[in-house]
Amino acid sequence: MKLLEGLNWRYATKKFDSDRKISEGKLLQIKEAIRLTPTSYGLQLFKVLIIEDPDLRKKLRIASYDQSQITDASHLVVFCNYLVVDDKVVDDYMALKARSEEKNIDDFKGYADFIKQDFSNRTEEEKSIYTAKQTYLALSSLLNACAELKVDACPMEGFEPEKYNETLGLSERGLNAAVITTIGYRSAEDRSQYAKKVRKPEGDIFELI
Repeated sequence: MKLLEGLNWRYATKKFDSDRKISEGKLLQIKEAIRLTPTSYGLQLFKVLIIEDPDLRKKLRIASYDQSQITDASHLVVFCNYLVVDDKVVDDYMALKARSEEKNIDDFKGYADFIKQDFSNRTEEEKSIYTAKQTYLALSSLLNACAELKVDACPMEGFEPEKYNETLGLSERGLNAAVITTIGYRSAEDRSQYAKKVRKPEGDIFELI
């Protein structure tokens, strides 16, 4: 299983080689892995920003506690969750589902009404928490894809979402920066790559009931 090999190979890269860039082909594969992420109801309530612009990344580095990965990695990836989940979001998804499955949209009315009712019972804060969790599913897809492609990554919660939102103009788009990751290639100077991978043994994690 190549994925297991990749997961044993990967680590949270602390220092990237700023001269190495991810090829367009590999970046397309990473994006496709994110696109295929399973999400609740299939709604995909997130937007993914892939940032290359060096000047913008310098600004975001300040909002990331001056961590060098932000500017040195090949790309900075910002996973943004929806702040607004209304009937239109559900209707748009059902229209897409109908086209994809070559069915009449009326066939999905019951399903659409069920989802709308579910969200109507949630507060705005609950909706935001719900959509933020979805971004972590997408992040996991990215990390798995990178591991298999031998592309390094460093998932990060060490940043200031409010400043990211302001710098990237996210709030007015109904979005919030939930989690970020940098992707690229490790520097030979990154000592973290030589550390032994530490994980709990199988018996401490799994229980067969």
